[in-house]
Formats: sequence, C-alpha cells, structure tokens
Amino acid sequence: MAHFFQALTGMMAGVIMLTTQAAADVRLIMFDRHGCYYCERWKAEIKPIYGKTSEGRIAPLTIINIDGPLPDDIRLKARPYLSPTFVLLDDNTEIGRIEGYPGEELFWWMLDGLIAKLPEEKRKDPQS
Repeated sequence: MAHFFQALTGMMAGVIMLTTQAAADVRLIMFDRHGCYYCERWKAEIKPIYGKTSEGRIAPLTIINIDGPLPDDIRLKARPYLSPTFVLLDDNTEIGRIEGYPGEELFWWMLDGLIAKLPEEKRKDPQS
C-alpha cells in the first residue's frame, strides 16, 4: 500500500510540474518608457491587481524599458516603438501584442483575445 501512495504522489508531482511548466512558458512583457503617461496610468490601474487575476497567473508580467536592449531569448515580429506595448509570449515567441493603453476595460478584453490564441492547455488558470 505504501508503494501505491508513493507512486501516486510521484504522478501528482509530475502533473503539477507539467502544469507549472506550461504556464511558465507564457508571459506578458510590458515595454515601458520613462515619463510615459499611459504607462503610468496602466501601472496605477492594472498592475496592482494583475498578478491576482487569472490572466496574470496564465501570463506573468515582465516590464522592460522600451529604449533598452531587448532580451536575446525572445522572438518578436518587430521591435516595439510605442509605449506601452504589451507582448504575449509563448515559448519566447510573440503570439500578439497590444499597442498603447486603451483603458482598463478594453485592455482586459484585448488581453483575453491574445490569451485565446494560446494552445488550450496554456489558457488554463494554474490555480483552477
């Protein structure tokens, strides 16, 4: 019986690791610029709650200075020039982007549209 529980525990740990790995492959990058009014507005309206939402758990946020060097490991369709620009990545490859900050309601709607482009197993909230 002890072997059964050890095997079951090992299988459950494997499932949890796969789920966590799938979620970790997805992230949202915000390309920010110092002094950007709309960046600051997004940070005031969305950032405090972002990580607490299902979208934030599916696509954890990374903020990068738009004028700085781009990380070598990401593949973008084009370098962002407008701030803020939000790029959804899956396995470091761009799935889509939101250019500018259209306000709270439209931001969530547009982000949900980007998340819908992910494979089904990556669209699931890791906490559900």
